[in-house]
Amino acid sequence: MMGQFESKLAEMGVTLPEAAAPAANYVPFVQVDDTLYVSGQLPKGETGLITGTLGDDLDTAAGAEAARLCAIALLSQVKAACGGDLDRLVRVVKLGGFVNSTADFTEQPQVINGASDFIGEALGEAGKHARSAVSSPSLPFGVAVEIDGIFQIR
Repeated sequence: MMGQFESKLAEMGVTLPEAAAPAANYVPFVQVDDTLYVSGQLPKGETGLITGTLGDDLDTAAGAEAARLCAIALLSQVKAACGGDLDRLVRVVKLGGFVNSTADFTEQPQVINGASDFIGEALGEAGKHARSAVSSPSLPFGVAVEIDGIFQIR
């Protein structure tokens, strides 16, 4: 039986993929009491990782879609940490967004809105979160965006 959050995701046409394995020497998440820290997630689409630089070969809309894919990956990690029950999620506490962008690109908040808007639509009140959106001159594997998160779970 599908829980409330996964039912809402299904209404949105989203099925959470299997949580990605770490790409280096770290763990995908760490739980301390009721707080879950999820490592940075990369944007993976149907054809692989979404790469590029905002302000150069990607526009803000493409960056926002990459951020949305990061948010989906974050929720996959939360589901894995919660033993497959996404409804153990109490709230999203904070998202940290990193945008691979040129020095003169200033729309990092609009890019990370791709994740924030998705989380808000999918999780409602539980999705309201604090956030940062910063520029980076490069990111792992040349990806456009990387987002990590802090979550409260039960």
